[in-house]
Amino acid sequence: MFAVENGLKGDPRLEAISRAIRVVPHFPKPGIMFQDITTLLLDHMAFKDTVDIFVDRYRDMGISVVAGVEARGFVFGPSIALAIGAKFVPLRKPRKLPGEVISEEYELEYGVDCLQMHVGAVHPGERAIVIDDLVATGGTLSAAIKLLEHAGAEVVECGCVIGLPEAKGQRRLNGKPLYILVGPRDVDDCY
Repeated sequence: MFAVENGLKGDPRLEAISRAIRVVPHFPKPGIMFQDITTLLLDHMAFKDTVDIFVDRYRDMGISVVAGVEARGFVFGPSIALAIGAKFVPLRKPRKLPGEVISEEYELEYGVDCLQMHVGAVHPGERAIVIDDLVATGGTLSAAIKLLEHAGAEVVECGCVIGLPEAKGQRRLNGKPLYILVGPRDVDDCY
């Protein structure tokens, strides 16, 4: 569900967030319109608004785990976790975490990858959300959900800054709700 469908229609923060995202055509390969959040991070108010909207949504849901997907989920996840009183659990690419890990492979819109999480980072019964910058096919979020559920967590929702509605990523999330702040920008919309 997009934030505008959940009480934030007309909220000027969403327009500011959308305007702060740059589109890089044909990156990382021809045909991809890369939604670059690094420009969002340069705009401190848009960055703050992004975190604040997620915090307002999750503050009273009894969330004890905020899992962030490498790498851009690491940008938003820790701030959200601190603000709602939850721990942050990084979900990393292979061979980035020391110690014992569990793994889950998934398909990207342009390849195959894997996520890993430390064994013991999440405990049975903990309520979790997954944070990432963008949902396209839903493969990354599905892998994150599987990792957390393998550890016994209850995944309450996935939250993304940008959602590509034409990709229908939510179909791969096994019925888990998906909360998206803004849709993708077009090259014509960019500065």
